[in-house]
Amino acid sequence: MKELSQEEWRKQISNDDNAVILDVRTELEVEEGYIPEAKNIDIYKGQEFLQELDKLDKEKNYYVYCRSGARSAQACNLMDQKGFKQTYNLIGGFSQWEGEKAE
Repeated sequence: MKELSQEEWRKQISNDDNAVILDVRTELEVEEGYIPEAKNIDIYKGQEFLQELDKLDKEKNYYVYCRSGARSAQACNLMDQKGFKQTYNLIGGFSQWEGEKAE
């Protein structure tokens, strides 16, 4: 896992043809707004979260975020343990996001 600032995240994702944005927040949080193109898998769903991870392509580059950056860091660590090639955590999470939001 690599920790990326918002600026690094935006720059890297725009140049990454193999990128997948992963939102690990709850459905309630997602209803308050999200990053367009993001796939939502709630980390609080435990075993279901792990099962959903198993369905993902481990060769893609995953840009993971939550509200503050803590759950997404945890998700990145789990993904790394499961053999995902590349995971990136958004420092500060969605609460600090200044980019385009879908609301």
